[in-house]
Amino acid sequence: MRRRDRDFGGTGSMWLWVGLAVILTGCGTSGALKSDRSVTGLSIVDARAPQASTAAAPAFVDEPAPPVSDTIPDALKDINFGPRPDEMPVEVATETPVLLAGPAPDFAAGSALVQRTETDPVDEEYDPWEPFNEKMFTLNRNLDRFVLKPAARAYMVVMPEPWQVLIANGFDNINFVPRFVNSLLQGKWGGAGREIGRFLINSTAGIGGLFDPAKDYWGIQKSREDFGQTLGVWGSGPGPYLVLPLMEPLTVRDGIGKFVDSFMDPLSYVLPFFWTRLGMKAGDTLNDRALNYDLFQGFEESVIDMYSAVRHGYLQHRQQLIKE
Repeated sequence: MRRRDRDFGGTGSMWLWVGLAVILTGCGTSGALKSDRSVTGLSIVDARAPQASTAAAPAFVDEPAPPVSDTIPDALKDINFGPRPDEMPVEVATETPVLLAGPAPDFAAGSALVQRTETDPVDEEYDPWEPFNEKMFTLNRNLDRFVLKPAARAYMVVMPEPWQVLIANGFDNINFVPRFVNSLLQGKWGGAGREIGRFLINSTAGIGGLFDPAKDYWGIQKSREDFGQTLGVWGSGPGPYLVLPLMEPLTVRDGIGKFVDSFMDPLSYVLPFFWTRLGMKAGDTLNDRALNYDLFQGFEESVIDMYSAVRHGYLQHRQQLIKE
């Protein structure tokens, strides 16, 4: 045998690799040379899985599989194939879940744990005066149902809707000053420019502001800035939610904003008498209620807790205006 190896000379190594190839491939369809686990590339494939064959399948014998190292040829044992799946380290989570609320969970019963994340919404509806606010809300609701809405119905009979729109435009044009000033205070130069443009156009081409050609023909929309929003932009918190008689819902911050805006109302200087301004305000409120006569139509029947719904809607709307 040694003499034959010398005769082959340099071709001996080639025959060695051919022999390894035969061992690895299992000689075609012959099952005698195949081991239970064959090495293919860098992964270990279970050869016990059912495979297509024309021969009858032998009876399955439940015997322990030999170690993988016993089935690998000696020429490949020195090659580092990396750790086997059963040798891979297993990481065990050690973090303790954070419970939202309630008693300690029964781990023996397999209780599910709910974890709080940073994206959970934060309840910002701060309403420490809720008992008082609910009473005032009920009072305002009854005043609207039994006083303001019937008055608006009668007002609609004597004042057609086109005239109501003209009156609303006139009040809106006069009150451009707070919107202009608060746009400047918030650094919204585009909004301030729109307010100046709207006032000049509507005061001239709009016949004293009765018409709104700035929006109808030039598409110039009015801004919606007030001092309550200005305080919010400056970083002031909303404070407690508050409902007062004969007033719309607000927060403490918005109440201060309305007080400051009242000093920028041109009517307070043109009509210095309190009762005159009160009459103008009442007329504006009645005209606005007539324009929005069906505002709450069906709303009371579809909402179970109307107070919470109005509070949530108002606070979300104000927060959105500050972000714009």
